[in-house]
Amino acid sequence: MSSQGSFEHAHAEHEKGNVTALENVKTKERVPGHTNYYEKDGLRTYGDNEDHDHEPPMTFKRFMSFVAMAMLWTASQIPVYLFGGAPPYIYGDIGGRDRWVWFVLAHLLALASVCPFVGSLSDLLGRRYVAIIGGCFIVLGNIVSSTAHTMNTFICGMALTGVGAGINELTALAATSEMAPTRKRGAYVAALIFTIVPFCPAVLYAQLIAFHSTWRYIGLLCGVWAALGVLFTIFFYFPPPRVNSAGLTRREVLGQIDWIGGLLSISGMLLFMMALQWGGYEYDWSSAHVLATLILGIILLTGFVIWEAKFAKYPMFPKRLQQDPRVLSLTLVITFISGANFFAILMFWPTQAFNVYGHDPIGVGIRGIPIGFSILAGACVVLVLLSVLRGHNRALMVVSTCIMTAGTGSMAVADVNNLSTVWGLLVLAGLGIGGIVVPASIITTIICPDDLIATIAALTLSIRVIGGSIGYCVYYNVFFNQFIKQAKHYIGGAMVTKFNLTDPALILEVITLTSASELEPIAQLPGFKGNELAYQTIVAAGQMAFAQAYKWVYYVSIAFGAVSIIAACFLGDIKKYMDDHVAVIVH
Repeated sequence: MSSQGSFEHAHAEHEKGNVTALENVKTKERVPGHTNYYEKDGLRTYGDNEDHDHEPPMTFKRFMSFVAMAMLWTASQIPVYLFGGAPPYIYGDIGGRDRWVWFVLAHLLALASVCPFVGSLSDLLGRRYVAIIGGCFIVLGNIVSSTAHTMNTFICGMALTGVGAGINELTALAATSEMAPTRKRGAYVAALIFTIVPFCPAVLYAQLIAFHSTWRYIGLLCGVWAALGVLFTIFFYFPPPRVNSAGLTRREVLGQIDWIGGLLSISGMLLFMMALQWGGYEYDWSSAHVLATLILGIILLTGFVIWEAKFAKYPMFPKRLQQDPRVLSLTLVITFISGANFFAILMFWPTQAFNVYGHDPIGVGIRGIPIGFSILAGACVVLVLLSVLRGHNRALMVVSTCIMTAGTGSMAVADVNNLSTVWGLLVLAGLGIGGIVVPASIITTIICPDDLIATIAALTLSIRVIGGSIGYCVYYNVFFNQFIKQAKHYIGGAMVTKFNLTDPALILEVITLTSASELEPIAQLPGFKGNELAYQTIVAAGQMAFAQAYKWVYYVSIAFGAVSIIAACFLGDIKKYMDDHVAVIVH
């Protein structure tokens, strides 16, 4: 067999997944006719033609490229954090308190749905224009949301923001990983996510902006920041051409995009997640509204899996991603679980800090500070250790999953009288979550071919957000049903036994207003108007009901966390990928 024929055979075997060994090579030679395959002494490696073993000098242009990616990274994060810190102000102004939860879910669903599709597009067409498009979506989404006069319009804006966030988060991670030497990717990405520090007090900012001015300025802040990121990208970020599309016409490039897979994954995920949120909350699980949506979503997702495995000529997730199947699969499991627990803290604690401990904006904002800083600290520490220790990912993930599970689970002890204890538990949970959410993604970029970094970044990001969305739906259903039960006991019980207010319609209205965090109107209801004692008693009863309901969110998080600990214990080691360049030996 000729050398070229031998290479074609090796390539074919590699595409089938028949990898027999991994070895290190310090030099690479180009194989004629193949833009992203190299050969040296019988060893073949797959990559993007770039030198990922040596660190180039930090020129001004290179530094500003990192700044541009940092701007897009933070722009992808802050809208949901800031808007999520002030829901009562938003639906108190534009209405929609019965469906406000959808502005969070719309953002997450849009983000998760577009990620796999954008990953393939980015690897084929390049990072620059995809990053610019993502930033423009975030700007547009913030304009729509901040000028909305109905909740439906606001939700639409958050969906647009989610599309941009999905594009920019994975693009920023992939581009930063791509510009960094392999062994230092953890440290470089740690520096990237550290730029979120100014926005860690997001809940405090949101509360102060909404209380002293209008919540609409949150959209202005997020939109301006995203616009600056787009401008920096236009002027400074010029990545090398993608080897995946080298020498191809525009039509040939478009032909390599898995349009059918993208349509199946986006529509299937949207329908599936909509059914999960509707079931048991807005509609009965047995209703046609929920069942039809759920079944259609499952059918489309099943079709996506079959299409990718059997029929897709250019699948969104090529088999070459499976250089280390055990590490990849278990890391994705951990990523999924961490997403669920991440949103248990991220989305429920700010509302808990508001509903259980009082509505003072500064107090609510200060209570939210430990989340951002502890998650950031956990992510940076584990990312740096990943680079310093050149692997040891199993130990790092085991420790992080244990801390995450212990921290989120122990939040169940929170009640109206022990806020000082909760602060430490918040820090513990944040450290564990931070030690997983980004480091797990970087582990997958280290073990995958360099030319598929954006594809694997898209996969891990979508898995994390899907886990977060599913977790959020589960948690919210548990919380909602528990709150109704506890509100009847505490609020209804206090109204009947202490103030002889027995009208079922009045009790229902008080519970409804309390669940929406709208306490002021209660003081104007019959039996409460002019009776400050009755009003304060019911407010305290509502705080007790909320405290008892939130406990169940954290109880459920323990089950998720236990699965992630088990998965972490069986992770393989990635040290061999971080010493020098990795080559693949095939039959």
